[in-house]
Parts: sequence; structure tokens; C-alpha cells
Amino acid sequence: MGVQDYGLEGGNEKRVYVDETGAVPAESFEVGDSLYAKLQRTAGRFGIEQRGIERVPEDERTDSSLVNVGTMWLAANMVVSSFAIGTLAVSVFHLGFIDSILTILFINLLGITPVAFFSTFGPRFGLRQMVLSRFYFGYYGVKIIAVFNILACVGWSSVNVIVGAQLINAVNSGVPGYAGIIIIASATFIVTLFGYKIVHVYEKWSWIPAFIVFLIILGEFAHSGNFRNLPMGVGNSETGSVLSFAASVFGFATGWTSYAADYTVYQPVTSSRIKVFLSTYVGLAFPLLFTQMLGVAVITASIDTPSYAEGYAQSRIGGLLGAVLFPPLGRFGEFCLIILALSIIANNCPNIYSVALTLQLLARQTQKVPRFIWTFIGTLIYVAIAIPGYVHFESVLENFMLVIGYWLAIYEGIALTEHIFFKKGITGYAIEIYNQPSKLPVGAAAVTAFCFGVFGAIMGMAQHWWIGPVGKRIGTPEYGGDVGFMLSFGFSAISYGVLRTFEYRHFGR
Repeated sequence: MGVQDYGLEGGNEKRVYVDETGAVPAESFEVGDSLYAKLQRTAGRFGIEQRGIERVPEDERTDSSLVNVGTMWLAANMVVSSFAIGTLAVSVFHLGFIDSILTILFINLLGITPVAFFSTFGPRFGLRQMVLSRFYFGYYGVKIIAVFNILACVGWSSVNVIVGAQLINAVNSGVPGYAGIIIIASATFIVTLFGYKIVHVYEKWSWIPAFIVFLIILGEFAHSGNFRNLPMGVGNSETGSVLSFAASVFGFATGWTSYAADYTVYQPVTSSRIKVFLSTYVGLAFPLLFTQMLGVAVITASIDTPSYAEGYAQSRIGGLLGAVLFPPLGRFGEFCLIILALSIIANNCPNIYSVALTLQLLARQTQKVPRFIWTFIGTLIYVAIAIPGYVHFESVLENFMLVIGYWLAIYEGIALTEHIFFKKGITGYAIEIYNQPSKLPVGAAAVTAFCFGVFGAIMGMAQHWWIGPVGKRIGTPEYGGDVGFMLSFGFSAISYGVLRTFEYRHFGR
């Protein structure tokens, strides 16, 4: 056993005992008379998870339920935000029905693969995803990645909670936007405050009412006869639109990669990697495909059905769903919309739980702050962004988040290249050095490759405010085609492979 110094607080030194593998026993968090220890003891009395980014000892990895692994992601994606991604196919990219469905199918199956892959690292190593990333970016380089992850967690939480508040307002205009935001954010905070176990318990069941509501939407929409089988486009415009829609789908699907191992660290080390992979993969694939395909189907009605077109124009997703539910179901339809608004809680739980862990990674000082304190601070920050964003800059916030999303392709390009070609598989990790800067990779290769990936994203993106030179050559000159994800992945992976070879030869680590 070793000792990790957590600094001086009020003249009392807080020490956490660490074994030879770098694992930290749960009881050590309460040792001492420091403010940190006192807060941890108080948290323990209320059943709040005390552990942050410290490695979980093997004897404390007791969550053997593979159902928990799958339902975690099932609930997080059986939400109105995923439905909204599907509607973009027609409302923004003007695709037909069949090409939209095929894009959703194949791009989602591709995008969730890294999430399922990195989920298998949690049981094996007992490390959170951002801590695991030290083996790719180095002890100091990973802090850059952590900043992007924090922006993604807080930004998407803000966007999601705004959507939920808009749904509540669509049902009852007497509930102002800020009130809906506070309701959803408060409920999310309560779940994430208690940590890993309660997050999993909530996600295990919360998908069921949302799924039932989506089935009601499917049934009512099918019965209405308003579906339109929009024809597939042709030529350059079709190519550009498919690629740009694919970028949106990929970004949403793969967005969980930077959290993946966070939700399997308490799984036993003996857990089958194949079973963990499949449980995660199915848990992601089913809700993403179901909700996004349903979104495509429903939005087709807005082409020539006035009530759908007006609803979407006035209240976006809330108005569109209201056009399906309110006429035939009345008050019950409004109740269904409230259920979907509250599904945002399940969507934001991974964001807020993981942002606290990422904040701890930034510096030794931030690790001295307990996880549950960071959960509260993270909640305050995204609420402070969402309340003014509800009225003033929701679209700006969404555009910013789409750009931030490119970083995940860069992350995957670097991490997978290191894993396959340098670590040569799961046995290549000397996990006991995860907290030793002098033994981890230097990180220069990863940071430089990250910059190359950013360059690739700029070259290939096709946003309404910027079309890269490569993106402009795909599709029509006016709109282009978004290949930013592909180029950012390719640029980062190839440059990292070359740079890491020289780095390893020079530094030997």
C-alpha cells in the first residue's frame, strides 16, 4: 500500500491509501480531519458516492448486472433529443425517406462502435474514461481533452434542457422557460448527486414510460395517414445532403465515447468483454434507430399537412409532436408530451455525472474537491447558460455544440491508433502507472495530432457559416457536404501514428 497526499486543509493533512496497482479503497476517503474527509463522511451517511476519478479496487467491482450496462444507454437515448436528430433529415437536409433511413441505420451502427469498445475497459481497469485517456494523451496532454469534454457535457446539457423546457411550455404556456429548465435540472442533479448506483437504477427503469409514449406516437401517426414517402434525391445535392446529415447522426451516436468506461468501472474484472460490448451496443442501437427513424417518418407529414407544418414552424419539436398527439388524445396527449420532456433527465444524467469526473482531472487541486460538489457546480453552470439561451441564443449554442462534436472523431483516431498499433491490445496497458506522469506517454504526439485533426475538420466541415475547401467540392457549391468527421479522424490517426513512432523511440514511453 502507498499513500497519496491530498494536501493540507485547516492544518490537517488528508491522505488516501493507494495499493500497488493505484487502486483506492472506499474507506480511505473518510480518513483524517480535513474538510475533504468531513465532507466525504457526511456524503457516506446519506449514501452518496464518494469516489471520483480514483481507480476502483477489484474487490469493490461488484455490479455484475449486464442489464445495467445496456439500460444505461437505452434510457439515455430513448429521448426526444434523439427523435429531433431524425427530423433534421427532412427539415434541414431535404432528404427522402429511404435515404434518410439508410443513413440513420449505417451511421449509427458505426458511431456507437467506439462507445461499446471503450465500455469494455471499465471492468478490466476500473478507470474512468478520461483517466484512461492518459495512456493516449499523457498526464498533461489529457487536460486539453478534458476541457473539450467539459464543454461538450455542459453545452449539450444546456441544449437538452432547453428542448425539455420548450415541451413543457408547449403544453402549458403558463410555465415559463426558466421554470421548466430548473425543474428538469433539479431532478437531474438529485439523480447524479448520489452517483453511479442511483444513476444506473434510474436509467434501468426511466426508458419504459418514454418508450411507451413513442409507441403511442407511432400508433397515432400511422393511424392518421399523414406519412409521406418522400422520394430520394439525385446528383451532387443528394450526396452533399446525405453526408451532412450523416455527420449530425454520427456526432450524436458517438458522443458518449468520452464517457464510456465511466459506467462500467464497478463491473467485475472477470466480466466478459464481448458481453459488455454487446450489451452496450444493443443498448445504444435500439433507441437511436427507433427514435430517429420515427422522427424521419413524422417530419414527412410537415411537407403537405398544414397542422404539422404550422406546429413545427411555431414550436419546433414540441409543435410537431403536438400535431400528432393533441387532436386525437387531448389532455392525455399533453401528458405524453410532459413524459417526453422529463426524458431529458435520463439524457442529461451521463453528461452531469461525467462532467464532475472530468473537472477533477484538470488539476490536483480540483481532485481535492469531492465529485458531488462538482456535480452541483456543473448543474449551476449549465442552468446559467440555458436560461438566457432559451430566448436569446439557442441556435448559436446548438451550432457551437455541432462544432465541438468534431473533437470526438479526433479523440477516437488517436486513441484507437495507440491501442491497436502501440499498446497492441488490452494487455499492453501497465495500468499501475495511470497516476505517474513520468511513466505515461509524453503526450506531444497526441496533442500535435489533435491539431492536425482540427485542421481536417476545418477543411471538411459544411456548416451554414463555414464550408471548408474539401466540403465545398462535395455536393452543391452553395451547401457542400460535411466530411469533417471523416477528415478529422483520418488526419489525427495518420499523423499520430507517425509522430508517436518518433516520440516512443526518443522517450521510450
